[in-house]
This record gives sequence, C-alpha cells and structure tokens, in this order.
Amino acid sequence: MGTPTAIDMHAHYYGGLVDDLARRTARPFVAPDPAGRPVLHAMTASTVMSPGYTDLAARLAWMDACAIRTQLLTFPGALGVDAMPVAEVGDAIRAYNDHLGDVCAASGGRFVGLAGLPLADMAQAAAEMRRVRWGGRLVGAILPGGFFSETARAERLAPVFEAADAEGALLMIHPGVAPDETPPPPYPDNGVYRASALNLQASVAQMALTLMMADLPARYPGVTFQVVNLGGTLPFVLERLEAVAASRNPDDPFPVGRLRGFVTDCASLGPRALRLAVEVFGADRVMLGTDYPIFTVDQVRDTLDRAGLSPEDRAMVAAGTAASILRRLA
Repeated sequence: MGTPTAIDMHAHYYGGLVDDLARRTARPFVAPDPAGRPVLHAMTASTVMSPGYTDLAARLAWMDACAIRTQLLTFPGALGVDAMPVAEVGDAIRAYNDHLGDVCAASGGRFVGLAGLPLADMAQAAAEMRRVRWGGRLVGAILPGGFFSETARAERLAPVFEAADAEGALLMIHPGVAPDETPPPPYPDNGVYRASALNLQASVAQMALTLMMADLPARYPGVTFQVVNLGGTLPFVLERLEAVAASRNPDDPFPVGRLRGFVTDCASLGPRALRLAVEVFGADRVMLGTDYPIFTVDQVRDTLDRAGLSPEDRAMVAAGTAASILRRLA
C-alpha cells in the first residue's frame, strides 16, 4: 500500500499481560493447545493467539502492509481483567501499563497506548489514570462498556473522568464488563453472530446513548471520548430516535448535536457502515480502526477504498481526525 500514512485508533496488545494470564486457571487465561499453540480463553470464547497478539515485529510488518504509520495499542479490556478485585489484578495492570509505556517510548512514534485501570476501586483507578498521564507515557485509558449501560452506572466513574479531565486524556469506551457484572450466558444457537456482531453493536449504541444523554463530553471538556465500532447501531437508528422524541415528547427533541461530542472508529466494520457514519457524525469525528490482531489486511484496505468518500473525508478518516487528537494529547 506504499508509504505508511494511516493512523489506526483501535488495536489491542496482549504483551505484558500474557505471563499473568498463563498463571491463571479460570477465564480469562492462556494455555497451550495440543499443538503447543497459545490459546486465549476469554470470558465466553477461546482463540488461538497469532504472533500479532504479542510480537511487535509481526505487528509492525502488518502495519507496513496496511500503510499504517501509527497504531493505538490498548490494554485488552474485553477480557474483564480490569473489573476483577484489585488485590488480584492491581499489580498486573500497573505492570502492563509500565510495559506499554516503554513500548510506546521506544517505538519512534509508531505506537501510542491506552492503559488499563483497576476499576474495582475507583480511588485507585483515578490514581492510575493520573500516573499513566504524567510525562505523557500513555495517552489515556480503556473503559469497559458495562459502565455505560445506564447513566447511574456511568456516574460511578466520576473520579476517573475528573482525573482524565485534569490531565487531558483519551478514554476509549469498549465492550467489556464492569466490576459487578458477569459475562452473559451463551446463546443457544448462532452464538458467534448473535454475541459478537448483533448484540455487541446494539450494546455499543447503548454506550453512546448514555454518553450523550449524560452530556459527559460537555461536563469533562478535557477528555476526548472515543466510542468504538462507529457507535454501534446508532447511525442506522438515529432517524428512529428522532421520530420517537418528536412523537412522544415534542418539546424535548433528541439531542443530535451531541453526536459531535465524541469520536468513533470503524474497527471491524465495512465501507457501507463507514459511509453512513461519516454522514451522521462528520468525517472529523471518525477514525480508522482495525481491531488488530483479529482482522485482516484486506479488510482495512477495502473499508477505506470502497466507502465512496470524498478525498478530503477519506484523508480525515485515515489520519486527520486521529492526528489532531494525538497532537493535543502529546
């Protein structure tokens, strides 16, 4: 794809945490399969880990093949480790954050990072939020979407929001459980599609709705809020949300303007979804995301090349939106 120019704002990195996961015997944990390959046993599924999960050289080769010059690496929040008791995981989370900071500092600008936080104790989570931002080693943190299923739950994160606001940070809202949640039971059929696509995208829209209705971006202007996966199903159902507001409470229209209060990424979605999201949010609120190491080179290329965006909008999604955020956080 030529000289790397794009910025990938949704990717995960497991190095620095795998050793701790290998010592566990309950999900989430890592153990070898009969062929000796490492298998990640997450909350509800098991996956053979490709080299990209931990091997930085393999990751850089993949980035070069996709013309990605910079990648945002995150603590693997979907595993639920950040929701476990702090006595059990606090040291591992802090050690991961230190390791990720070292990786980013040594990368020559190829990597920036989001920390994990020990969210079972909000005081410790807020302290870790401040610690990782001191010196600019990491640009922010990843938060589990379970906190954003309703406004009251999101308000529990106020100490973290205040710390992020004071330090200036990016907070990525990503599917994952909150400390008082348990993983959902498996679906009786077609579980991989129901859980990993349909239900996941609907849950991301719920997260975005909470962010909007609680007006968190206006309340914490020093925070850049990122809702993953193009805001879930939100762009598709926006007109229905407006219609519901108009028919049931015409004096209180749906706050469409608050869509501009956060940014989103196109991780694991395709060109039609990207085109709609750019129309709804604006290209300056949408970023490239890959969900690496899960998805392939061709999906990254096709999403941008087949979305039918103007050259200006394509440039914003590929790098412009992300570059402006990273400059502000540097």
